Amino acid sequence: MASNVAGVLTYLGWFITAIIFLVIDPYKNDKFVRFHAFQSIFYSVVWIGFMIVWGIITSILVAATYGGGFFGAWAVLIHISQLVHLALFVFWLFLMYKAYQNEYYKAPVIGALAAKQAGV
Repeated sequence: MASNVAGVLTYLGWFITAIIFLVIDPYKNDKFVRFHAFQSIFYSVVWIGFMIVWGIITSILVAATYGGGFFGAWAVLIHISQLVHLALFVFWLFLMYKAYQNEYYKAPVIGALAAKQAGV
């Protein structure tokens, strides 16, 4: 399998496929695949972390506004959540596209960490 296809596949299954590609031959020695695998892992952590933090914030805000305007606050939070998830999803697709194009696209913050881990 070509490195660019393996790079795309590291993103496809979030951190699970990324870890798989970090341990199987010959991809564990391919810097391009390693870079995208680490970036996929870090992006997965950011996305999961966002969902956890957003859930906590939503719970607190809904509990705080329960007495007045519960449904209004809930609707706004749902819409914000949907927009952020859509943005994360589109960026995830963008990262896969860049991997398929054989590019070392570094996402803000996590890209530099991925490059350091991959030795790029």
